[in-house]
Amino acid sequence: MTKQAITIPNAPKPAGPYSHGVVANGFLFTAGFGPQDPATGEVVPGGVAEQTAQVLRNIQAVLNEVGATMDDVVKTTAHLQHLHRDFAEYNVAYAGFFSEPYPVRTTVGSDLANILVEIDVVVALPTA
Repeated sequence: MTKQAITIPNAPKPAGPYSHGVVANGFLFTAGFGPQDPATGEVVPGGVAEQTAQVLRNIQAVLNEVGATMDDVVKTTAHLQHLHRDFAEYNVAYAGFFSEPYPVRTTVGSDLANILVEIDVVVALPTA
């Protein structure tokens, strides 16, 4: 198996020794993205809806780099700081980025570092 690391300038700089994504065996696996503005590195202001939208825009930037779209996402894993409090608002924001058939999704409550949401995805890359 070969793998290709993806790190792009128009997504938030990785906070540690990891790539934005890795392409392997026809799939893209992304890192967990938080709601940082790529230009400033700062967490976007607002609640979980605004943060969810920024997270998904950050993911879109990586998908664009490999010629994929949100329609190519097959699996998402989302972590919410306040699962019960924020789920409904997160779910509405999330739904604005996907169309049917929706990717499978796991959403869990997690202890996040000064953010309300973090999401990673698995993408089936389009064939040329």
